[in-house]
Amino acid sequence: MRLFRFFASVALFVSCTASAEILIPNPPALDATAYILVDADSGEVLVEKNSDERLPPASMTKMMTSYIAVHELQEGKVTEDTMVPISVTAWKKGGSKMWVREGTEVRLIDLLRGIIVQSGNDASIAVAEYFAGSESAFAGWMNQYAQEFGMVSTHFENATGWPAEGHLTTARDLATLAKHIIKDHPEYYGLYAEKYFEYNDIRQPNRNKLLWRDPSVDGLKTGHTDEAGYCLAASAKRENTRLIAVVMGTKSEEARARETQKLLGYGFRYYETHKLYSAGDVLSTEKVWLGKTASVDISLAEDLYMTLPRGSKDQVEVSLEIKEYPEAPVVAGQAMGLLTISMGGEQLAERPLVALQNVEESGFFGRLFGKIRLFFVRLFS
Repeated sequence: MRLFRFFASVALFVSCTASAEILIPNPPALDATAYILVDADSGEVLVEKNSDERLPPASMTKMMTSYIAVHELQEGKVTEDTMVPISVTAWKKGGSKMWVREGTEVRLIDLLRGIIVQSGNDASIAVAEYFAGSESAFAGWMNQYAQEFGMVSTHFENATGWPAEGHLTTARDLATLAKHIIKDHPEYYGLYAEKYFEYNDIRQPNRNKLLWRDPSVDGLKTGHTDEAGYCLAASAKRENTRLIAVVMGTKSEEARARETQKLLGYGFRYYETHKLYSAGDVLSTEKVWLGKTASVDISLAEDLYMTLPRGSKDQVEVSLEIKEYPEAPVVAGQAMGLLTISMGGEQLAERPLVALQNVEESGFFGRLFGKIRLFFVRLFS
């Protein structure tokens, strides 16, 4: 393997200047059972406490209920105007309600607002029954999605968050779900920022108080039961940085907003997100032996985001470690080496480098000549 320092002109934040130590205070200690603060783009965890403790999620459960409904929308299996029947079971469900009427039909988009803005248990059950036939069957589907997302500590028993034995998740898993809501369905993420929704002549406010207090907050979902306490999953974006905060087990509606705001304030004050490279950016062009073409471009398979202390971007160092003397055939996406991000001697990230193009083998005589040439290159290098 060949190792060299790579200071790319396309990455203005990459520098070899001397670095000064950046001091960041300890994060605030929240009055909550569990919490986590995550960068939505890089996935880096900035603050956490008891983030893997399995706890009841209350109505934050509805984040998965709405995710599945929106996914079906985007897959074209239903439309916003699809009419969903309201059963007696949905109509009779207690707790927070959208106030739909048994025996009627309601547009899917209205039910989504009923779930997201009004936290309606009746709307959640109606959607679950429409898509899966029953709420219990829908809960099984929710668990399949949780498994696919890597929410390893999550198990759903229902679509509402109504207290049930074994209906548990973690702050970390809810942050993962929030990221999927934001990234997978950006066209519908705006529903989570709506402050009011009126249905059946009943106008209800979104229970997320941060939508009024902080203009950068644009979602996601509150939850409350006696067992769960007061909970909130919130996301905010300032400039190029989007953070996700999940706070579980606070003592009041006011406390969940206040404690979540502490987390977000800390994150934005001391950290910022930088997109270092995009997938497909040519980071190096390497000679390929025994191929029909002489070289191949090297890149990253995915965009690379980093969460850095504010003011430290000029201290980032990037190194490429690329396989020496790659031989054809080369397949686009094939591993070709590693990119390493460091700061002040500490490794921050490592990503695989891949080939951007296919390189076919040369013909018989071309390979024969190439092997002879490669032999002498290796012999005298």
